Amino acid sequence: MKYIFLVLFLWALTRCTGKYEDKRVETDTSRPKAEASDIKVPEGMAYIPAGQYMMGGKSDQAYKDEYPRHNVKVSAFYMDLTEVTNAEFKRFVDETGYVTIAEKDIDWEELKSQVPQGTPKPPDSVLQAGSLVFKQTDEPVSLQDYSQWWEWTIGANWRNPEGPGSTIEDRMDHPVVHVSFEDVQAYADWAGKRLPTEAEWEWAAMGGQNDVKYPWGNESVEQASDKANFWQGNFPHQNYALDGFERTAPVRSFPANGYGLYDMAGNVWEWCQDKYDVNAYESYKQKGLTEDPTGSEHYNDPREPYTPKHVIRGGSFLCNDSYCSGYRVSRRMSSSRDSGFNHTGFRCVKDVNG
Repeated sequence: MKYIFLVLFLWALTRCTGKYEDKRVETDTSRPKAEASDIKVPEGMAYIPAGQYMMGGKSDQAYKDEYPRHNVKVSAFYMDLTEVTNAEFKRFVDETGYVTIAEKDIDWEELKSQVPQGTPKPPDSVLQAGSLVFKQTDEPVSLQDYSQWWEWTIGANWRNPEGPGSTIEDRMDHPVVHVSFEDVQAYADWAGKRLPTEAEWEWAAMGGQNDVKYPWGNESVEQASDKANFWQGNFPHQNYALDGFERTAPVRSFPANGYGLYDMAGNVWEWCQDKYDVNAYESYKQKGLTEDPTGSEHYNDPREPYTPKHVIRGGSFLCNDSYCSGYRVSRRMSSSRDSGFNHTGFRCVKDVNG
């Protein structure tokens, strides 16, 4: 089993980076409110006004790849009010016949390009269709050993979030999970939308507030169990579920931010269009003001150099201050583009003039 994890984690598991010194930069940026009275906003979306802000680490919890802080300007756009739900994704699948990555057997010829040369092929039984499912531990474990709480589960997919025997029949208003970057791109194309850039995502997450730490403001997470779906307790073995949910929650279960967006913190991580580059912010900083950045042209993660990754944002029901603090608006994480997890979903955006 350990061998299986060593191979599959190179393919599918998101990694954390080390903490970094806080280098907060004060800014006098003015945050416009969403004034869309003369704009016909698409159903189920919010109007996000154009604006300029300092992007990047906003607290002493910030990680190295959240620096340096840099000046970004984004154009107005529309954003889905909620994460894409199981019901919405089912409509897409019913109309198109689409089959997600997690529902297909793993192609070893494709996978071996993402692992060190010479890695032996796993047994065919391991390469069956499946995905990674969170498994709560019975006791404290090292937070550096992700195999302690992620379990490769044959038969886990968006229809069966915890594997065979589980169902979404009573979760149609929950965010869809176990969707890869390829899957969410296909949905966005079908819906006539696109994925947000991480610059758009961070701007929208602040909801019209200036330089705040969380989508709800600066109130500490200890006082914010009614603000978002995240892990309360000692991760990954003790979950007090003070927010009322041990796993995903129905969308709109918690208050929206200033732009009317729900779950910009917690519930599930959300895919962004940007390729993950640990040094992306360095290049932005050198430009002074960056307008509508769309991310690096290259994948760059020295921790997993063989694995193409994209940025994910917003945190999930698993996020905790002792682990990843993913609910912070500036927190960057990444996931391999062909990965599926039961804590990762997405929402879409649309250009105002598109």
